[in-house]
Amino acid sequence: MASPLLARIGRQRQRYDNSYRLVAGCIPYRLKEEENHFGDLVNRLEVLMVSTAKRNDLVFPKGGWENDETVDQAACREALEEAGVKGKISEDPLGHWIFRSKSSQNNCSPEGACKGYIFALEVNEELDYWPEQASHGRRWVSVMDAYKLCRYEWMCEALDLLLQFLSESKLATSAPELPGPSTLCKILSTAAESAERAIALC
Repeated sequence: MASPLLARIGRQRQRYDNSYRLVAGCIPYRLKEEENHFGDLVNRLEVLMVSTAKRNDLVFPKGGWENDETVDQAACREALEEAGVKGKISEDPLGHWIFRSKSSQNNCSPEGACKGYIFALEVNEELDYWPEQASHGRRWVSVMDAYKLCRYEWMCEALDLLLQFLSESKLATSAPELPGPSTLCKILSTAAESAERAIALC
């Protein structure tokens, strides 16, 4: 059954900041409600990652920010197109990162690179069919497993900031003290360290 929704294609409306292509994305998340996980943010938290047709790794949904939308609208659109989810997005991005393609990783010029803004998205609806379902599968994973799956350093940093964001919100008022920034990433990224570091495809 085909999706009634269509993904945007082309870059006619693409935003740029000097030579950087602007990108928006998010970490879709949900909190399990099991009684034995109450207040334990790390064990309750699950994040949604997507696969791509050209690579075997899992990433967070992201794509081009276009000139007829705000950056948070672009992040929500990418979550819908690539992962088939809707929800409540954070007011501000968790952070922003520079993504370079493999072909330009040794090039000091920003030409061909992207600047990406990543938000937290609390998922409240999952669609059975979504625009890019044929090229993007989706998979809910624990945040601990997500750290293990992160191919790029920026993804670990974004997860750190997501945990910080949630620990400071009303969703986790009873959560225990969390490890410091990047501590979980360093503990869990042994496999990721052998992969290429923070050089990501846009």
